[in-house]
Amino acid sequence: MGRKVGKPDIEGEGGDEEKSRPLRSDAQRNLDALLEAALAVFAASGVDAPVREIADRAGVGIGTVYRHFPHRASLVAAVFRREIDACADAAAAFAKDHEPVEALSRWMHRYAAFIATKRGLASALHSGNPAFDPLPAYFRERLLPAFGSLLASAAASGEVRTDYDAEDLLGAVASLCMNAYGQGPEHAGRMISLLVDGLRFGAKP
Repeated sequence: MGRKVGKPDIEGEGGDEEKSRPLRSDAQRNLDALLEAALAVFAASGVDAPVREIADRAGVGIGTVYRHFPHRASLVAAVFRREIDACADAAAAFAKDHEPVEALSRWMHRYAAFIATKRGLASALHSGNPAFDPLPAYFRERLLPAFGSLLASAAASGEVRTDYDAEDLLGAVASLCMNAYGQGPEHAGRMISLLVDGLRFGAKP
């Protein structure tokens, strides 16, 4: 990211042998800190931000960055996968702590926050780099079941309509967020709340 710092610029992941080995707890903490830092730096400075900026924010050495991610594209892909996983995992947490429609509403707002993250990585994700090719399938594999389970619970409660397709609804949320992006996250949040109200209109207990 930026000029080379002793190694080639980041474009892909480490070797298969390294990826197959479980990480020690300290190495996992370093990786988590690195991915959090990369997300923040990418959001503020773009995906071409220098490696040093990410390493400093994560509190690790540049060598740690290159050990996990010898190439830039795999770091971007790993950040995006991590955000997909966090968004998907939030569905179960919301379902556990809230009534079905409230869980659904909270997750849709969480998904809107994820879309904002995706916008920050959009230039890289649409660059044609083959490192990003698996991401659309991973997106569907993780997010559609998570969303579908919340929708099914809300529908079973009789509080939302059932005349929709889950994937179409995810697309609608994304469209609302992108159209409202220039007006700030509060505006996007209001649009999502209106969409949830629309799902409740005409529900048949």
